[in-house]
Amino acid sequence: MTEQARYEELIRQFSAFGAVKREMGRMMPSECPSGSAAVLTLLGRYGDMRMSKLSELLAVDMSVTSRHVAHVAERGWIERSPDPADKRSRILRLTPAGRSLLDQLSRRTCHMLAERMSDWSDDEVAQLTTLMARLRASFDDTRTHDTGAHEDTHTPGREPRRPEPRPPAPPVLEQTTRTPAITQ
Repeated sequence: MTEQARYEELIRQFSAFGAVKREMGRMMPSECPSGSAAVLTLLGRYGDMRMSKLSELLAVDMSVTSRHVAHVAERGWIERSPDPADKRSRILRLTPAGRSLLDQLSRRTCHMLAERMSDWSDDEVAQLTTLMARLRASFDDTRTHDTGAHEDTHTPGREPRRPEPRPPAPPVLEQTTRTPAITQ
């Protein structure tokens, strides 16, 4: 398979994966859209944090993060308290109700995935998880590394430019233990 064809097939699979994300989104309670679930998931995974950190983890603009935070705060799933280090900032933390909802979302999502992937072996699920984490890390790296997506500046007799090596993807188990939400 040529490089062009390989990546064209990958693009088709990304498009098809949209159907998986939509189905997962449909199983979320109507009062907890995917952006809200992502906020809860990140607070559950990483603990209390400032809104700026949450925005960074969501990889969305601060205004989008503010809307998601307002939504979950209005429902009592998180609380916002003054940051002792900077009174202008707020620390976000899950409430018991938010923790309970997060646990419910996790159970629902895990049940659905177990049903849909019942004919997959544990090794296949682990391999998919590893590869998806690696793909995500590759895209996260584009913020700080040269991606190699530049014109070919190969000069005869010299080695072509290669992108800088990237660090290995972070450990998968640590990152995937509680991920019921679909991030946007």
